[in-house]
Amino acid sequence: MNPRTPVLSHSRLRAVAAAALCVALAGAQGVALAQAQAQPIGAAASAAQAVPSLAPMIKRVSPGVVNIGTRGTVRERGQRNPLLDDPFFRRFFDVPPEEGTRERPFQSAGSGVIVDARLGYIVTNAHVVENASEITVTLMDGRDLQAEVVGSDERTDVAVLKVKPEALTQIELGNSEVVEVGDFVVAIGNPFGLQHTVTSGIVSGLGRSGINPEGYENFIQTDASINPGNSGGALVNLNGELVGINSAILSRSGGNIGIGFAIPVNMARSIMDQLIKFGSVKRGLLGVNIAPVTPDIAQALGLPGAGGALVTQVVAASAAEKAGLRAGDVITAVNGKAVKSHTELRNAIGLLRVGDKVEIGLLREGQARKVTAIVPEPEQAAAGDAAAAGTAPGTEGPPHPRLAGALLTDAPEGGVLLRTVEAGSAAATAGLLAGDVIVGANRSRVSSIAQLRAAARGAASLVLQVRRAGTLIIVPLR
Repeated sequence: MNPRTPVLSHSRLRAVAAAALCVALAGAQGVALAQAQAQPIGAAASAAQAVPSLAPMIKRVSPGVVNIGTRGTVRERGQRNPLLDDPFFRRFFDVPPEEGTRERPFQSAGSGVIVDARLGYIVTNAHVVENASEITVTLMDGRDLQAEVVGSDERTDVAVLKVKPEALTQIELGNSEVVEVGDFVVAIGNPFGLQHTVTSGIVSGLGRSGINPEGYENFIQTDASINPGNSGGALVNLNGELVGINSAILSRSGGNIGIGFAIPVNMARSIMDQLIKFGSVKRGLLGVNIAPVTPDIAQALGLPGAGGALVTQVVAASAAEKAGLRAGDVITAVNGKAVKSHTELRNAIGLLRVGDKVEIGLLREGQARKVTAIVPEPEQAAAGDAAAAGTAPGTEGPPHPRLAGALLTDAPEGGVLLRTVEAGSAAATAGLLAGDVIVGANRSRVSSIAQLRAAARGAASLVLQVRRAGTLIIVPLR
């Protein structure tokens, strides 16, 4: 041993070794930190796990959504003497029909979806292009194209535009029949003029109606933000397929509260095809009046459950009569697809084309049947005046609360005659008229007030068979 070499104790040796290990660890950490600082922040994270993003899908489909700017004029009534609204005074003072009206220019904005890039067809809402004399379509790349209206259908709020097919990108059409509540969806449009805004959400509900009672409705409800300017824009699934055309919102303020509505793409496609082919929608009339089948009505008719559409009247010489439909039938299916409500039946028939053959499934007196009808050209059925069915002495009070306000008597030819119906009464609200003859209630034939009272005893609801002007109709009382 070299005498100049210091001799260390065991404790001292352990201390020196520990210090050396600390230095080594510190050096290693320094190298690792230097390497991390030399690498982009997100690179390590993305290499370990990709961050979920809708960006690739949005980039693919966004060029298929366009901004639609419109200009035009609307005629509106200005201020004038209210007496001139009375036809008598207008004739007396020889006031022209258009007196007091004026034209006001307007401009508005909406959205649209390119559905055929080769031919230049764009689908939007009918209300977006209503009264427009000039329509400008702005593409995502900033190009402006002039558009013309191919056709418009107010009943479904669908319109088709055409532009020059110059380097357009279309969106693939999906199938709204397979959309389910809870599916993720994305709304793309131009709210408040902010072009190509994207919002996401889920499908909140299906088959929504009641937004426009005069229209054909089967809306997809979504909580994806939809605001003014989104109308006519795209509602797409996560595959980038078009499942709906954004149409309306439910709001007290005019802004989004999470309740938006889109026209199912299958409905829009059907209307689009007719607008392109004919320039308008040719709807046939089956020739029936219908009512909902509520649980009470179902119980009164002895049905297994609520659902379907109750036929309350069949128009004489109509397609329905020729097919064998009768008042009192409950329609449960159209072309093999179940009909859950009278609204679904109205939509299903309203979207058929003139000349289409339709198979109708129904329940008649508890038995399942099928009939086939051919949708004819629409025509106005002449409504006959209610014929007086005669009177007989001896009247009684109503056998059911919903018949209150009707003066009843036994009809000479059998049944119960409504001699008078008080305006605003329960009977009038139910749709009954003076001169109607009740010939059935629920599943019982009725030839007298006594029989009607027996059929109504203990029943929460009544489904009346009524003879009116030679036609049998059904009147639900609930």
